[in-house]
Amino acid sequence: MAHAVKELFPDTKFAIGPAIADGFYYDFDCGHAITQEDLPRIEEKMKEIIKANKPFIRKDMPKEEALNFFQESGEIYKVELINEITEETVSIYEEGNFADLCRGPHLESTGKVKAFKLLNVAGAYWRGSEKNKMLQRIYGVSFPAKDELKKHLEFLEEVKKRDHRRLGKELDLFSMNDDIGAGLVLWHPRGAVIRRAIENFWLDEHCKAGYQILYTPHMAKLDLWKKTGHVDFYKENMYSPIEIEGLEYEIKPMNCPFHVSIFKSHLRSYRELPLRFAELGTVYRYERSGVLHGLLRVRGFTQDDAHIFCMEDQIEEEVLKVLEFTLFVLKTFGFSDYDIYLSTRPDKYVGTDAAWEKATGALEHALKKKELRYEVDPGEGVFYGPKIDIKVRDSLGRQWQCSTIQVDFNIPERLDITYRGTDSKDHRLIMIHRALMGSLERFFGVLIEHYAGAFPLWLSPVQISVLTISERHVEYCKRIIGSLLAAGIRADMDEENEKIGYKIRKAAVLKTPYMCIIGDKEMESNAVNIRKRNGENVGEMSLDNLTTFLKDEISNRR
Repeated sequence: MAHAVKELFPDTKFAIGPAIADGFYYDFDCGHAITQEDLPRIEEKMKEIIKANKPFIRKDMPKEEALNFFQESGEIYKVELINEITEETVSIYEEGNFADLCRGPHLESTGKVKAFKLLNVAGAYWRGSEKNKMLQRIYGVSFPAKDELKKHLEFLEEVKKRDHRRLGKELDLFSMNDDIGAGLVLWHPRGAVIRRAIENFWLDEHCKAGYQILYTPHMAKLDLWKKTGHVDFYKENMYSPIEIEGLEYEIKPMNCPFHVSIFKSHLRSYRELPLRFAELGTVYRYERSGVLHGLLRVRGFTQDDAHIFCMEDQIEEEVLKVLEFTLFVLKTFGFSDYDIYLSTRPDKYVGTDAAWEKATGALEHALKKKELRYEVDPGEGVFYGPKIDIKVRDSLGRQWQCSTIQVDFNIPERLDITYRGTDSKDHRLIMIHRALMGSLERFFGVLIEHYAGAFPLWLSPVQISVLTISERHVEYCKRIIGSLLAAGIRADMDEENEKIGYKIRKAAVLKTPYMCIIGDKEMESNAVNIRKRNGENVGEMSLDNLTTFLKDEISNRR
């Protein structure tokens, strides 16, 4: 692809072009503004290069020689990359009259490339920093056979249909506004209904599980974040401090220190432990504009956060309970397929090696006790302790990071959190951080794509739409609506002066689970006629039976 771009646009300079999990991309600095319309031209040129079947030839050059090679051709980005390489030699690959810096390995020749497709063009800052130049990025995919490519492109079409940003607009669920700021979400009434259903479920289940619900401020003095270590280890994700009456305050990136403060508000006895605090707490993190992505990557979001304060010998039992709770919640929302990772000590960390081993062992024992399959993810723990990450797979098999369970011995040490033991002495305790859904915004985005906007009944913003065939049916429909609303069922009525077919299509486009169609026959029999959003006719039933039918499905969260 790089060779083809160079042939078509000779002034192009090359940045980075890696293989990625779902294809490849290359970043270009090109005088020509590459658009989607250019991709077929680039593909045709690629086919010519493939047809020529030129061999890929590897050359290992001394670093200085490679620097001269790329300086002479004006490849400023390659020069910058080579200057950062610590090895004495670098590898360059050639095919035909084209050469590029690459680690390799490669296929034997260009002719070995069989099936490919260039997908789209995007902007990308050099090295991911908005302080650097904006480059042009071309994404593509390649497969050994045409049928595999065809299958993948069909998959991408399905992904496109489910894009939560498109569905969010079509279903009037949420929006983002440049006047307000990038990465900040506006929940519309229909989206807010779903959020409230999620929150109500979360609150009810946490109360049943022995959690105490908290509410905390959106900012705190900067000194607090220095004590916790966030300024040292997390500063790049925090916003600049705000000065209030000569003191610096920080918008919170985490809820943890607030929960600690509540724990420390009075002396705690071993009899109170484990103590479980939970909060739907909104936090703010500085995400670069280049990585923001709808609801999946935002700057302000609400965590379903909880912190468990326990003794060291209670860690494993508490982790077991959190695992059970997590899997129950995920299953309720329709996720029964997931991957589990045990993330171990990173290069930059706090605490002793012995504490890390003990905490990691407790997490591992809990996973084994639950007979859950997991993979070790070396070095991916957070700076204050190891963690378990649970990544759900949606209806298309895509993986999403949601749940996390983290053992922390750093904050208890830094903030001096203790409990009074059986010996009447103070002892250091352990903190377990956990989030089941991760953030409501991200989880909601995943739900939209998982269900393609067709939410199960208990989550749907409107659960049933009552449709009138003519104006004379309006009063009867109003009685039906009143009865449904009184039963706690989310219902609306379409009494527009339109044909019934139009009203049915309109409700189907909004993914309303059920439609109640009312005409003369239903009025005469004092009944309702029910239709599903997929076109299936449920049939005629009494209003009492309809209410029972809907409430049963809602309560079972099917």
